[in-house]
Amino acid sequence: MQCATHSSVETELACGKCETPICPKCLHHTPVGVRCRECANLKRLPQYELSIAYVARGLGAALVVGAVAGAIWGVIPFGFIGLMVGGGAGYVIGEAVSIATNRKVGVQVQVLASAGVVLAFVVRGTILISLRNWEIDDILLRDMFGLLAFGLAIVVAVGRLR
Repeated sequence: MQCATHSSVETELACGKCETPICPKCLHHTPVGVRCRECANLKRLPQYELSIAYVARGLGAALVVGAVAGAIWGVIPFGFIGLMVGGGAGYVIGEAVSIATNRKVGVQVQVLASAGVVLAFVVRGTILISLRNWEIDDILLRDMFGLLAFGLAIVVAVGRLR
């Protein structure tokens, strides 16, 4: 007997419901036995389903909270305290996106939270340029704690939404 999907593969397996020949690559274990893809009726878990409305809500939360967190982050002193504020900004942005999307998880919400962190870093940089008379090169070359805090904020925001 040949697999219904992979015609070059011989098999002795069949779907427990429709009797379609299936190979080991095609079978899906279910509580009632081995099934083909159609009979297994595989659905994505609801926590990973993200509608356009949830994307819009998550993006709005990421942008608003990212802008506010960036403004706070821009006036906090450098060094270890600034590093902690950056990590805290990542957590707050991730939590805001999580709440706005009804606790959805997955890559899509992680991207939304990362966009909020990027916005926070840009707002922080804008504040540093205006308050301390820095230039963009100064932020990228002299502000090692700021760049570490940015990386930490991304990791915390993404980790919050796994």
